[in-house]
Amino acid sequence: MLGHSYGRRLSVITCLSGVLKVYVILIRIGRWMHDEVSSWKPLETYNYNKDEINQIAYSSKSNFLAAADDSGDVKIIDTSQQCLYKTLRAVHTSICSSVQFLSWKPWTAITGGLDSKLAMWDFSRGRTYNVIDYGMPEVDSTVSCGNVGQCLNPAFVHSIAVPEMDMLQGLNKACAVARGDGVVDVIDLESELATVKSKNFQSRSKKSDVQAANHAIGRNLVKRTQLDYSLGGHTAAVSCVSFSLFGERGKFLISGGNDACVKLWDWSRHFCAEQTSCNNALILNIDLKKKVNWLCTTTTDSENLVVCDTSKVLKIYTVL
Repeated sequence: MLGHSYGRRLSVITCLSGVLKVYVILIRIGRWMHDEVSSWKPLETYNYNKDEINQIAYSSKSNFLAAADDSGDVKIIDTSQQCLYKTLRAVHTSICSSVQFLSWKPWTAITGGLDSKLAMWDFSRGRTYNVIDYGMPEVDSTVSCGNVGQCLNPAFVHSIAVPEMDMLQGLNKACAVARGDGVVDVIDLESELATVKSKNFQSRSKKSDVQAANHAIGRNLVKRTQLDYSLGGHTAAVSCVSFSLFGERGKFLISGGNDACVKLWDWSRHFCAEQTSCNNALILNIDLKKKVNWLCTTTTDSENLVVCDTSKVLKIYTVL
């Protein structure tokens, strides 16, 4: 469920588990009584997905809504015109589990799936900029920290988190990926896209131009940090990941997993080309009794971490 406030009103965009529709509901802030909740009626209903929806994302700047479903497709909906804008398909060969918009790059979305692929899209054209296949052996020498994950668990992409524009100047163009092999992968998307652009330039250029492009790639190495079990990370699949809203916004990453643990990482201090060790990146570990389904943070100094696990109890913690 997503919420966006307008004055004293709140627009809630929600999708129920096992449902193929997206609902938009408008309520007044501060009125959450049970009898009123039960009487909510949708302002808009979008019925474009052909299979169960796993995640929705909303871009308040462009008024686009994205819905990722079990077929591997992502429907991009123009909420201003109340119509289907584009369908992103033919990349994910299995369930598309997660989708996010990039606030710093218009017309760009990022998706992840249970085919172990992470795709960056120009959704205005319905084409990909780049696809990272975590199912392939790791060959990128620019990955710092951690190992390659657990060999017995496939690196499915369960969740994607991107920082907001006002988070951590200079580091707000990153992406965190919760993987099925227990790894939290942090990627510098700007460097990733710059490298792809340089490689595309090489394929169309003369030898002298290729040498210049190679030099450009050397200056724009893809920066990735892998936070895994060798650093005190998860021993089972990571189900969700989020950038912190409390304190210095975006400074920490919070991940939850099927090992019934929640981890707090100081990722920003280690996310640089010169950093060679992330041994002290793990700040806090919370042991639960149930697998973690989802988590989020708040902007408050206390009661700032909310965790949903497989029990019937919502858990709220104060961290830092």
